[in-house]
Amino acid sequence: MALAVHKQMLYELIDQLNESDHQTAYDFLTYLLDRARRERLVWEQIDETDEEGLTEEERQQLQSDEGYIAGRDAKREFGLQVDLP
Repeated sequence: MALAVHKQMLYELIDQLNESDHQTAYDFLTYLLDRARRERLVWEQIDETDEEGLTEEERQQLQSDEGYIAGRDAKREFGLQVDLP
């Protein structure tokens, strides 16, 4: 679970940095922003490529409890060698 960090706490940390570390802090914060933008773009591209929506049958299957099997049960029943949720 992530802890909530208030902006003021970040400002205070930056204020405590030696001036020689300002560029490093700037570079790292810029990296974090760029990474978040790239991740958002990837998800937007995925949404764009999925032009085919779910069929009515697929929607019903997702909403139904019938046929649901827990990962551990599927692993045991089908002899799977992977961990499933």
